[in-house]
Amino acid sequence: MNLSRRHKTLFVCLFAILFFASLLFWFLLIPPSHTSLTKVIMIKKGTPLRKISGLLEQEGIIRNREFFIGMVTLLGKKREIKAGEYEFHTRMLPFEVLSSLAKGQVKRHLVTIPEGYTLSQIGQLLEDLSIAEKTTFLQKAASPAFIASLGLLEHFSNQTEDSPQKKGGMTLEGYLFPDTYHFIKEMEPEEMIRMMTHQFRKIFGPDLIEKASQLGISPREAVILASIIEKEASLSEEKPLVSAVFHNRLKRRIPLQSDPTVIYGISNFDGNLTKEHLLTPSPFNTYLNWGLPPTPICNPGKESMMAALNPASVPHLYFVSKNDGSHHFSESYEEHQHAVGKYQKTPLRKN
Repeated sequence: MNLSRRHKTLFVCLFAILFFASLLFWFLLIPPSHTSLTKVIMIKKGTPLRKISGLLEQEGIIRNREFFIGMVTLLGKKREIKAGEYEFHTRMLPFEVLSSLAKGQVKRHLVTIPEGYTLSQIGQLLEDLSIAEKTTFLQKAASPAFIASLGLLEHFSNQTEDSPQKKGGMTLEGYLFPDTYHFIKEMEPEEMIRMMTHQFRKIFGPDLIEKASQLGISPREAVILASIIEKEASLSEEKPLVSAVFHNRLKRRIPLQSDPTVIYGISNFDGNLTKEHLLTPSPFNTYLNWGLPPTPICNPGKESMMAALNPASVPHLYFVSKNDGSHHFSESYEEHQHAVGKYQKTPLRKN
Protein backbone atom coordinates (compact mmCIF):
# COMPACT_ATOMS: atom_id res chain seq x y z
CA MET A 1 0.00 0.00 0.00
CA ASN A 2 2.78 2.37 0.96
CA LEU A 3 4.65 1.43 -2.19
CA SER A 4 1.59 2.11 -4.30
CA ARG A 5 1.14 5.51 -2.70
CA ARG A 6 4.78 6.31 -3.32
CA HIS A 7 4.36 5.38 -6.97
CA LYS A 8 1.30 7.60 -7.23
CA THR A 9 3.08 10.47 -5.52
CA LEU A 10 6.11 10.04 -7.75
CA PHE A 11 3.86 9.88 -10.79
CA VAL A 12 2.07 13.07 -9.78
CA CYS A 13 5.39 14.84 -9.13
CA LEU A 14 6.79 13.72 -12.47
CA PHE A 15 3.62 14.78 -14.22
CA ALA A 16 3.73 18.18 -12.54
CA ILE A 17 7.39 18.65 -13.47
CA LEU A 18 6.72 17.64 -17.07
CA PHE A 19 3.68 19.89 -17.18
CA PHE A 20 5.50 22.94 -15.89
CA ALA A 21 8.55 22.14 -18.04
CA SER A 22 6.29 21.98 -21.10
CA LEU A 23 4.61 25.20 -20.05
CA LEU A 24 7.95 26.95 -19.61
CA PHE A 25 9.19 25.58 -22.93
CA TRP A 26 5.98 26.78 -24.59
CA PHE A 27 6.29 30.23 -23.02
CA LEU A 28 10.04 30.78 -23.16
CA LEU A 29 11.23 28.97 -26.27
CA ILE A 30 8.34 29.17 -28.70
CA PRO A 31 7.51 32.61 -30.18
CA PRO A 32 3.95 33.88 -29.80
CA SER A 33 3.31 33.69 -33.53
CA HIS A 34 4.64 31.85 -36.57
CA THR A 35 4.08 35.04 -38.55
CA SER A 36 6.53 37.89 -37.98
CA LEU A 37 4.56 41.09 -37.51
CA THR A 38 6.31 44.31 -36.47
CA LYS A 39 4.73 46.22 -33.61
CA VAL A 40 5.80 49.65 -32.33
CA ILE A 41 5.14 49.99 -28.62
CA MET A 42 5.55 53.13 -26.53
CA ILE A 43 6.48 52.71 -22.88
CA LYS A 44 6.23 55.94 -20.94
CA LYS A 45 8.32 56.78 -17.91
CA GLY A 46 6.91 55.42 -14.68
CA THR A 47 4.74 52.75 -16.34
CA PRO A 48 4.42 49.77 -13.91
CA LEU A 49 5.62 46.32 -14.94
CA ARG A 50 2.10 44.86 -14.88
CA LYS A 51 0.86 47.46 -17.34
CA ILE A 52 3.91 46.93 -19.60
CA SER A 53 3.33 43.17 -19.56
CA GLY A 54 -0.36 43.63 -20.36
CA LEU A 55 0.50 45.84 -23.32
CA LEU A 56 3.03 43.32 -24.63
CA GLU A 57 0.48 40.52 -24.32
CA GLN A 58 -2.23 42.61 -25.97
CA GLU A 59 0.03 43.34 -28.94
CA GLY A 60 1.01 39.67 -29.31
CA ILE A 61 4.66 40.17 -28.31
CA ILE A 62 4.43 37.73 -25.37
CA ARG A 63 2.00 34.88 -24.70
CA ASN A 64 1.22 35.49 -21.05
CA ARG A 65 1.69 38.57 -18.90
CA GLU A 66 1.92 36.62 -15.63
CA PHE A 67 4.76 34.44 -16.88
CA PHE A 68 6.56 37.51 -18.16
CA ILE A 69 6.19 39.29 -14.81
CA GLY A 70 7.49 36.16 -13.06
CA MET A 71 10.50 35.94 -15.39
CA VAL A 72 11.36 39.64 -14.94
CA THR A 73 11.02 39.37 -11.15
CA LEU A 74 13.00 36.12 -10.92
CA LEU A 75 15.85 37.56 -12.95
CA GLY A 76 15.84 40.83 -10.96
CA LYS A 77 15.35 42.97 -14.10
CA LYS A 78 12.32 44.97 -12.94
CA ARG A 79 14.29 48.16 -12.24
CA GLU A 80 16.30 47.86 -15.44
CA ILE A 81 13.39 48.25 -17.85
CA LYS A 82 13.74 51.57 -19.67
CA ALA A 83 11.08 53.84 -21.11
CA GLY A 84 10.93 54.65 -24.79
CA GLU A 85 9.56 53.64 -28.16
CA TYR A 86 10.34 50.00 -29.04
CA GLU A 87 10.00 48.07 -32.26
CA PHE A 88 9.24 44.40 -31.56
CA HIS A 89 8.13 41.55 -33.79
CA THR A 90 5.85 38.65 -32.94
CA ARG A 91 8.52 35.96 -33.40
CA MET A 92 10.70 37.32 -30.59
CA LEU A 93 11.27 35.15 -27.54
CA PRO A 94 10.44 36.56 -24.09
CA PHE A 95 14.14 36.68 -23.16
CA GLU A 96 14.80 38.76 -26.29
CA VAL A 97 11.95 41.14 -25.43
CA LEU A 98 13.24 41.55 -21.87
CA SER A 99 16.81 42.02 -23.06
CA SER A 100 15.69 44.80 -25.43
CA LEU A 101 13.76 46.53 -22.63
CA ALA A 102 16.62 46.22 -20.14
CA LYS A 103 19.22 47.50 -22.61
CA GLY A 104 17.00 50.37 -23.74
CA GLN A 105 17.20 49.35 -27.40
CA VAL A 106 14.64 51.93 -28.41
CA LYS A 107 13.62 52.88 -31.91
CA ARG A 108 15.75 55.69 -33.31
CA HIS A 109 14.45 58.31 -35.73
CA LEU A 110 16.67 59.90 -38.37
CA VAL A 111 15.82 63.60 -38.25
CA THR A 112 17.35 66.07 -40.69
CA ILE A 113 17.48 69.70 -39.59
CA PRO A 114 17.65 71.74 -42.83
CA GLU A 115 20.12 74.59 -43.15
CA GLY A 116 18.48 77.93 -42.47
CA TYR A 117 15.75 76.63 -40.17
CA THR A 118 14.88 78.88 -37.25
CA LEU A 119 14.42 77.68 -33.68
CA SER A 120 10.67 77.85 -34.19
CA GLN A 121 10.85 75.75 -37.34
CA ILE A 122 13.04 73.14 -35.64
CA GLY A 123 10.63 72.97 -32.71
CA GLN A 124 7.69 72.55 -35.10
CA LEU A 125 9.53 69.82 -37.03
CA LEU A 126 10.19 67.85 -33.84
CA GLU A 127 6.58 68.27 -32.74
CA ASP A 128 5.28 67.13 -36.14
CA LEU A 129 7.41 63.98 -35.77
CA SER A 130 6.01 63.48 -32.24
CA ILE A 131 9.53 63.61 -30.80
CA ALA A 132 9.28 66.76 -28.68
CA GLU A 133 6.75 69.43 -27.78
CA LYS A 134 7.55 72.69 -29.56
CA THR A 135 6.78 74.88 -26.53
CA THR A 136 9.02 72.89 -24.19
CA PHE A 137 11.81 72.77 -26.78
CA LEU A 138 11.74 76.56 -27.28
CA GLN A 139 11.67 77.19 -23.54
CA LYS A 140 14.85 75.16 -23.10
CA ALA A 141 16.51 76.91 -26.05
CA ALA A 142 15.89 80.24 -24.29
CA SER A 143 16.92 79.23 -20.77
CA PRO A 144 19.96 81.32 -19.64
CA ALA A 145 20.96 78.67 -17.08
CA PHE A 146 20.83 75.91 -19.67
CA ILE A 147 22.65 77.99 -22.30
CA ALA A 148 25.41 78.67 -19.76
CA SER A 149 26.00 74.92 -19.44
CA LEU A 150 26.62 74.31 -23.15
CA GLY A 151 30.21 75.51 -23.53
CA LEU A 152 29.36 78.52 -25.69
CA LEU A 153 31.00 81.07 -23.43
CA GLU A 154 32.80 82.83 -26.31
CA HIS A 155 29.45 83.63 -27.91
CA PHE A 156 27.52 84.93 -24.92
CA SER A 157 30.17 86.23 -22.52
CA ASN A 158 29.93 89.84 -23.77
CA GLN A 159 26.15 90.09 -23.47
CA THR A 160 25.25 92.74 -20.93
CA GLU A 161 21.83 94.17 -20.16
CA ASP A 162 22.54 97.10 -22.53
CA SER A 163 24.05 95.09 -25.39
CA PRO A 164 22.06 94.73 -28.64
CA GLN A 165 22.31 90.95 -28.34
CA LYS A 166 20.78 90.98 -24.89
CA LYS A 167 17.97 93.22 -26.06
CA GLY A 168 17.28 90.73 -28.85
CA GLY A 169 16.82 87.99 -26.26
CA MET A 170 19.24 85.27 -25.23
CA THR A 171 18.36 82.14 -27.18
CA LEU A 172 20.21 79.40 -29.03
CA GLU A 173 19.13 80.73 -32.41
CA GLY A 174 22.12 80.17 -34.68
CA TYR A 175 23.72 77.43 -32.57
CA LEU A 176 21.62 74.35 -33.40
CA PHE A 177 23.74 72.99 -36.21
CA PRO A 178 21.78 71.76 -39.27
CA ASP A 179 22.55 68.07 -39.71
CA THR A 180 20.98 64.60 -39.57
CA TYR A 181 20.54 63.27 -36.04
CA HIS A 182 19.37 60.07 -34.37
CA PHE A 183 16.61 61.12 -31.98
CA ILE A 184 14.34 58.94 -29.89
CA LYS A 185 10.91 59.55 -28.44
CA GLU A 186 10.92 60.30 -24.72
CA MET A 187 14.32 61.98 -25.20
CA GLU A 188 14.58 65.16 -23.16
CA PRO A 189 14.75 68.39 -25.22
CA GLU A 190 17.99 69.25 -23.38
CA GLU A 191 19.63 66.12 -24.76
CA MET A 192 18.63 66.94 -28.35
CA ILE A 193 19.83 70.51 -27.97
CA ARG A 194 23.14 69.31 -26.52
CA MET A 195 23.65 67.07 -29.56
CA MET A 196 23.05 69.97 -31.95
CA THR A 197 25.21 72.48 -30.08
CA HIS A 198 27.96 69.87 -29.77
CA GLN A 199 27.95 69.56 -33.55
CA PHE A 200 28.05 73.36 -33.81
CA ARG A 201 31.16 73.51 -31.60
CA LYS A 202 32.85 70.87 -33.76
CA ILE A 203 32.38 73.09 -36.82
CA PHE A 204 32.85 76.49 -35.20
CA GLY A 205 36.01 75.58 -33.32
CA PRO A 206 39.10 77.50 -32.16
CA ASP A 207 40.30 78.05 -35.74
CA LEU A 208 37.13 79.91 -36.71
CA ILE A 209 37.10 81.82 -33.43
CA GLU A 210 40.64 82.94 -34.23
CA LYS A 211 39.63 83.83 -37.79
CA ALA A 212 36.81 86.00 -36.46
CA SER A 213 39.27 87.79 -34.19
CA GLN A 214 41.54 88.49 -37.17
CA LEU A 215 38.59 90.07 -39.00
CA GLY A 216 37.80 92.23 -36.00
CA ILE A 217 34.46 90.64 -35.20
CA SER A 218 33.30 88.49 -32.29
CA PRO A 219 32.27 84.83 -32.68
CA ARG A 220 28.70 85.93 -32.00
CA GLU A 221 28.82 88.49 -34.81
CA ALA A 222 30.26 85.84 -37.14
CA VAL A 223 27.28 83.56 -36.46
CA ILE A 224 24.83 86.43 -36.97
CA LEU A 225 26.45 87.27 -40.30
CA ALA A 226 26.48 83.59 -41.31
CA SER A 227 22.75 83.35 -40.58
CA ILE A 228 22.02 86.30 -42.90
CA ILE A 229 24.19 84.79 -45.65
CA GLU A 230 22.31 81.50 -45.21
CA LYS A 231 19.01 83.24 -45.87
CA GLU A 232 20.26 85.45 -48.71
CA ALA A 233 22.25 82.95 -50.82
CA SER A 234 21.22 79.48 -51.93
CA LEU A 235 24.18 78.89 -54.27
CA SER A 236 27.44 77.82 -52.62
CA GLU A 237 29.58 79.84 -55.01
CA GLU A 238 27.69 83.05 -54.20
CA LYS A 239 27.98 82.90 -50.42
CA PRO A 240 31.51 84.44 -50.27
CA LEU A 241 30.26 87.22 -52.59
CA VAL A 242 27.22 87.95 -50.40
CA SER A 243 29.56 87.90 -47.41
CA ALA A 244 31.80 90.44 -49.13
CA VAL A 245 28.84 92.79 -49.74
CA PHE A 246 27.93 92.75 -46.05
CA HIS A 247 31.53 93.09 -44.85
CA ASN A 248 32.04 96.04 -47.23
CA ARG A 249 28.84 97.71 -46.02
CA LEU A 250 29.78 97.24 -42.36
CA LYS A 251 33.19 98.80 -42.98
CA ARG A 252 31.62 101.80 -44.73
CA ARG A 253 28.84 102.05 -42.15
CA ILE A 254 26.17 101.48 -44.80
CA PRO A 255 22.98 99.74 -43.55
CA LEU A 256 22.88 96.07 -44.59
CA GLN A 257 19.33 96.42 -45.98
CA SER A 258 18.66 92.70 -45.78
CA ASP A 259 15.05 91.57 -46.28
CA PRO A 260 15.45 88.30 -44.31
CA THR A 261 16.43 90.23 -41.16
CA VAL A 262 13.30 92.37 -41.43
CA ILE A 263 11.16 89.28 -41.99
CA TYR A 264 12.64 87.61 -38.91
CA GLY A 265 11.46 90.51 -36.79
CA ILE A 266 7.85 90.27 -38.05
CA SER A 267 5.44 88.16 -36.01
CA ASN A 268 3.29 85.82 -38.12
CA PHE A 269 4.84 86.95 -41.41
CA ASP A 270 2.45 86.07 -44.28
CA GLY A 271 5.07 85.90 -47.03
CA ASN A 272 4.45 89.38 -48.43
CA LEU A 273 7.14 91.92 -47.48
CA THR A 274 5.70 95.43 -47.83
CA LYS A 275 7.08 98.97 -47.74
CA GLU A 276 5.30 99.39 -44.43
CA HIS A 277 7.35 96.53 -43.01
CA LEU A 278 10.56 98.23 -44.13
CA LEU A 279 9.54 101.44 -42.37
CA THR A 280 8.47 99.77 -39.13
CA PRO A 281 11.08 100.10 -36.35
CA SER A 282 12.44 96.79 -35.12
CA PRO A 283 15.78 95.58 -33.71
CA PHE A 284 15.96 93.39 -36.84
CA ASN A 285 15.18 96.11 -39.37
CA THR A 286 18.54 96.55 -41.11
CA TYR A 287 17.06 99.25 -43.34
CA LEU A 288 16.50 101.55 -40.36
CA ASN A 289 19.38 100.32 -38.16
CA TRP A 290 23.05 100.32 -39.00
CA GLY A 291 25.08 97.18 -38.30
CA LEU A 292 24.16 93.59 -37.58
CA PRO A 293 20.82 92.57 -36.05
CA PRO A 294 20.89 91.65 -32.34
CA THR A 295 20.76 87.86 -32.85
CA PRO A 296 21.18 85.29 -35.59
CA ILE A 297 18.06 84.98 -37.75
CA CYS A 298 18.37 81.23 -38.40
CA ASN A 299 20.71 78.30 -37.85
CA PRO A 300 23.36 78.47 -40.60
CA GLY A 301 25.22 75.56 -42.16
CA LYS A 302 28.97 75.10 -42.49
CA GLU A 303 29.24 76.80 -45.91
CA SER A 304 27.62 79.99 -44.62
CA MET A 305 29.84 80.00 -41.53
CA MET A 306 32.95 79.64 -43.67
CA ALA A 307 31.71 82.35 -46.05
CA ALA A 308 31.08 84.76 -43.16
CA LEU A 309 34.73 84.46 -42.16
CA ASN A 310 36.16 84.22 -45.68
CA PRO A 311 34.52 86.96 -47.77
CA ALA A 312 35.51 87.22 -51.40
CA SER A 313 38.05 89.92 -52.19
CA VAL A 314 35.66 92.08 -54.24
CA PRO A 315 34.41 95.69 -53.85
CA HIS A 316 30.71 94.84 -54.29
CA LEU A 317 28.14 96.77 -52.24
CA TYR A 318 24.90 95.60 -53.86
CA PHE A 319 23.22 92.48 -55.21
CA VAL A 320 19.86 91.77 -56.82
CA SER A 321 18.10 88.51 -57.58
CA LYS A 322 18.02 87.24 -61.14
CA ASN A 323 14.91 85.22 -60.26
CA ASP A 324 16.66 81.92 -60.94
CA GLY A 325 18.36 81.47 -57.55
CA SER A 326 21.41 83.51 -58.54
CA HIS A 327 22.25 87.20 -58.07
CA HIS A 328 23.87 90.07 -59.94
CA PHE A 329 26.53 91.85 -57.87
CA SER A 330 27.45 95.51 -58.30
CA GLU A 331 29.98 97.96 -56.89
CA SER A 332 28.15 101.19 -57.76
CA TYR A 333 24.57 102.25 -57.13
CA GLU A 334 24.16 103.13 -60.82
CA GLU A 335 25.19 99.63 -61.91
CA HIS A 336 22.88 98.17 -59.30
CA GLN A 337 19.92 100.21 -60.58
CA HIS A 338 20.63 99.01 -64.12
CA ALA A 339 20.63 95.40 -62.86
CA VAL A 340 17.37 95.98 -61.01
CA GLY A 341 15.78 97.27 -64.22
CA LYS A 342 17.08 94.26 -66.10
CA TYR A 343 16.14 91.48 -63.71
CA GLN A 344 13.11 92.87 -61.87
CA LYS A 345 9.77 93.93 -63.34
CA THR A 346 9.43 96.78 -60.88
CA PRO A 347 12.28 98.83 -59.40
CA LEU A 348 13.58 97.49 -56.10
CA ARG A 349 15.02 99.42 -53.21
CA LYS A 350 18.78 99.38 -52.67
CA ASN A 351 19.96 96.03 -51.37
